[in-house]
Amino acid sequence: MFGMSVFQSVLERLKTEEDEEETANAEVFATSRTPLFATTFVAGGADSASAARSAVERAYFDASFVEPPPIEPMPEFLNRISLAEVAEELDLGEGETLTTLAAKRRSFAAANHPDRLPQDYRANATVRMKLANMLIDEASRQLQAA
Repeated sequence: MFGMSVFQSVLERLKTEEDEEETANAEVFATSRTPLFATTFVAGGADSASAARSAVERAYFDASFVEPPPIEPMPEFLNRISLAEVAEELDLGEGETLTTLAAKRRSFAAANHPDRLPQDYRANATVRMKLANMLIDEASRQLQAA
């Protein structure tokens, strides 16, 4: 224990106590009438314990596995990912104001934001949101410049 940090000496002491406890438990379980699983688990050491633990985990997960529900087909509007198609949906016109542009952005985001859609649809939704934001930002700049 000399020449070690306090932390290292505590770890050494705990390891020694753990080894002594495992030996004592192995002797108790070897002399008693316990199931083979219990003696293997305690007397077998860390490898046996982790193997037994993983076997139990596998059995638990196998028994609790539930088939996920089928994924719905992608809505048709999410397949419209060209700039022209998104511009057509936004229907930006000459009479737009900053207020109407903000309302159109919120409305489009409510239906198309990737965080509101299943994982499989997020790539298309992201493209659509980027295009819509780009178009609305450009319309806002032109409106402010005029």
